[in-house]
Amino acid sequence: MPKSKRAKVVSLTKVAKKTKEHKESLITEVRVHADEWKYCWLFEVGNMRNGHLKIVRKLWKDSGRIFFGRGAVMAKGLGNTVEEEHLPGLHLLSRHIKGQVGLFFTNSPPEEVTAWFDDFHPPDFARAGVQSPKTVIIPAGPVMQHHSDPPESMPHNEEPQLRKLGLTTRMNRGVPTLDVPHKICEQGKKLTPEQSQLLKLLGYKTVEFKVKLLGRWEKETGNVTMEPIVDEGDTPADESDNEDGEDNNE
Repeated sequence: MPKSKRAKVVSLTKVAKKTKEHKESLITEVRVHADEWKYCWLFEVGNMRNGHLKIVRKLWKDSGRIFFGRGAVMAKGLGNTVEEEHLPGLHLLSRHIKGQVGLFFTNSPPEEVTAWFDDFHPPDFARAGVQSPKTVIIPAGPVMQHHSDPPESMPHNEEPQLRKLGLTTRMNRGVPTLDVPHKICEQGKKLTPEQSQLLKLLGYKTVEFKVKLLGRWEKETGNVTMEPIVDEGDTPADESDNEDGEDNNE
């Protein structure tokens, strides 16, 4: 019996699979840049947004190179063992590649790099599922959007969307209005999709895009220095071979 065409599932999206050639190309690029630059930093991103990462790439395009691809492929480019490492000491950094992390090659002194990234933390909208860093309450009165300074009242055509997202608004002279304050979210609790959409619609940026530097490899010495994790007062630890133990790129 012939299959019904009605039962056929048609995919509306097409995602090209990463080929072996693409992975080999990434491995080669990582090694080429390891040869070119003095330092290789390992970093992770908080509240990831491609737009902000593109800004970082643009600002460092003349003095560095960022890789943010598959961790296993980047680790292979550096080398996972002493025997496999591309340059002395790289396997010490490679073993810390876990989760969503990236590599940053540069000749800039470590003090300059850490100071720059400490200062780069643009505000952004929180995504659903993350813990809200603050409690946000909309006061009674006209509902305001905070995309500009000073804030402006919400246009009348947004009122149905506001109600859909949980606000009990009414129209007052063409402006969506609240009779009582409304708590959008509470500090420490995970955001629902509706809360996240409402924060974005009203212009409340409650989180920051942040690049966290985890550690660096120095070509001259072959040493890897990991940044402190638990206490800010801790001093970074240098790793060397005598220790026990072991794509989105532009």
